[in-house]
Amino acid sequence: MTGTMEHRVVHDEHHSVGELVGQAAEQLSLLVRQEVALAKEELAEKGRRAGRGGGLLGAAGAVAYAGFLALAGTGVAALSLVLSVWAAALIVTGVLFVIAAVLGVVGRGQLRRATPPTPEEALGSVKADVEEIRERAHR
Repeated sequence: MTGTMEHRVVHDEHHSVGELVGQAAEQLSLLVRQEVALAKEELAEKGRRAGRGGGLLGAAGAVAYAGFLALAGTGVAALSLVLSVWAAALIVTGVLFVIAAVLGVVGRGQLRRATPPTPEEALGSVKADVEEIRERAHR
């Protein structure tokens, strides 16, 4: 933990168990608050970075889309040297629809494997932890 905690100097005084428990609870509470504050700041920074990264990825996608459209136009122009323009455009359009269909089928399969959106491994781990704690508590 990078935060500082108030340290109390203990002289040769005798403290009751209640006072010691109170001090421990106070220090633990302070430590937990500091850890939560640190976690919040860390998550906020990661969120800012994720936002910037997402924006840059979106911009990259938009530029790539424009490049793909230019590539399709180039394909039509190249094919129109040996075919009529309408036939070249029809061939390029057909190829683009086939690519879109393949990507759609693959994407749909990925989405089906991602549902339901529950962290099944983590839930199983937590259930195992709870069961272990119950077993130890009954001993």
